[in-house]
Amino acid sequence: MDYVFAPAPTVSVPVAETTGTSGTGRRFPVRRVYCVGRNYEAHAREMGHDPDREPPFFFSKPADAVLNVAPGATAEFPYPSCSANVHYEMELVVAIGKAGRDIPVERALEHVYGYALGLDMTRRDLQAEAKKLGRPWETAKGFDHSAPTGPIHPVARVGHIDRGAIWLKVNGIEKQRSDVSQLIWSTPETIAYLSTLFELHPGDLIFTGTPEGVGAIVKGDSMTGGIDGLGEFSVRVV
Repeated sequence: MDYVFAPAPTVSVPVAETTGTSGTGRRFPVRRVYCVGRNYEAHAREMGHDPDREPPFFFSKPADAVLNVAPGATAEFPYPSCSANVHYEMELVVAIGKAGRDIPVERALEHVYGYALGLDMTRRDLQAEAKKLGRPWETAKGFDHSAPTGPIHPVARVGHIDRGAIWLKVNGIEKQRSDVSQLIWSTPETIAYLSTLFELHPGDLIFTGTPEGVGAIVKGDSMTGGIDGLGEFSVRVV
């Protein structure tokens, strides 16, 4: 095909084939990145919202917002421009491996390839201004490197992650801790609902929401996050 310029390379995330490694070099190509808003009760409260179980809402990040965090290494997150209040949000990431539309809840987990650690980095000041003006959140959520993501752990190796601690430390001090079982909308429910809005395809990532304790970072900070069954990853702000 005769393109007017070379197309961008495919964004991908390494697959964790064995514990603590990225294994044989297989990679998970990223198609879309969906994010669920306010999916833990305590986080909804800290953001000033009623945590009643209303239908979930979603926003997106571009695929090339993914920042790979390799096992045993520390990724560098460049502090974004045009913001003085950038927040961390530690999340369980679901990797879709089978296409589907209008997926029944009881069949939703059949569409999951694996799970990963993720950070939904947020320009909180720009988000607050957008909310006040009734405008979209893209500048607050979809900026470059705003989705640090660890290796994908296949379901065949780790099973389905429906409970277990989720935490984040900044400079060694714990800031976030909850349990994946505390999600307002579980992984199967989230997949089923999202599939009524979009046809899901292999390569889609779903950031499932963050627990309470979100807060600001500054240049030089080190973030270490983890989820039981998926290990930990580290990101430094530069």
